[in-house]
Formats: sequence, C-alpha cells, structure tokens
Amino acid sequence: MPTLFKDLVAENTHPLNLREGVSESEVESWRPARPPLFELYMRMAEELAKRSTCRRLSVGTVITDAHLENVLAIGYNGNVRGFPNDCDAPTPGACGCIHSEMNALVKAPGRERDKVAFVTASPCVMCAKLIAQARISHVYYREAYRDATGVDILRQAGITAVHYDRWKDEWRG
Repeated sequence: MPTLFKDLVAENTHPLNLREGVSESEVESWRPARPPLFELYMRMAEELAKRSTCRRLSVGTVITDAHLENVLAIGYNGNVRGFPNDCDAPTPGACGCIHSEMNALVKAPGRERDKVAFVTASPCVMCAKLIAQARISHVYYREAYRDATGVDILRQAGITAVHYDRWKDEWRG
C-alpha cells in the first residue's frame, strides 16, 4: 500500500508527515484542509526575517522539537546584542552579521535530539556544519541560497533537507 505525504511534499519524510497503508485513490484525492504545521513554522521564520538588520539578505529561523510541539529557539540575522542595528561593513557576504541559524542555535537546548529547523534561506556552509553539530534531523528552507554547498553538507551529515515552497502562496489572508 502506498504512503500518503500529508503535506503533499514527497521530499518531506518527517514521521509526522507520513501516513502508511492508504489507498491509491486517497493518495490521489488528498489535499490538506488547513496549513500543515511545517508551513506554519516556515511562516513564523518569514516573520522573524522581517526583524533582520542585514542589508543584503533577511533570514529567519525557527527551531522546534522533533514532534513539532514546542518552539525551542528563534533567530534572525543581524548584529550582536547591544551593538548598532546595522551591518559592520558594506561588503555583501562579509557584513559581519550573525546568521539567523547561529542566533537560533545558541539559544536552543543542546541535549534535545532530532530538532527541526525552519529557515527562510538554505544554510551556508558554516551554518550547515553547526546545524549538524546541534543534533538537528530535518531542515526546511524556503529559498535556495546562492551556494548549494550548505545543503550538500546537511545531506552528507544525514540530515533531511527539504526545499519547502509547496504551500507558500496558499492560505494567505
């Protein structure tokens, strides 16, 4: 019997997204009646990105527990607490801003395993390495960053990385 991906995103193999043993007709006719939790957390990350002070790219991050029941940490890119809300330098890619993933990871509990991250842009190389070190099992990103190496590192580390844009324009009011 086939597997139903409840959010209709086949790359999303998170256990909460899978429904085993359904009929072919149910798979073909299924459509969520409300936004999937994965989409809601992604939208939270989008709202956080609006607080970014980086001139080049505004990014937001939400980290949840494995069951998607608790937000463990949030972050957006910008300068260090107490410093001016501005980039240190005008050079794109070297402005001195702390990345949103880094901001969220320093707040997330280290003991918690299989955390889930929702990020508005796929992670850079260094953030991908930190995500792997932080026991995150799934990373959902809305937009692909200009360099895909970070996603490659996530996958090398056994982390499920999902370009999550299926529901981007749905349920907006």
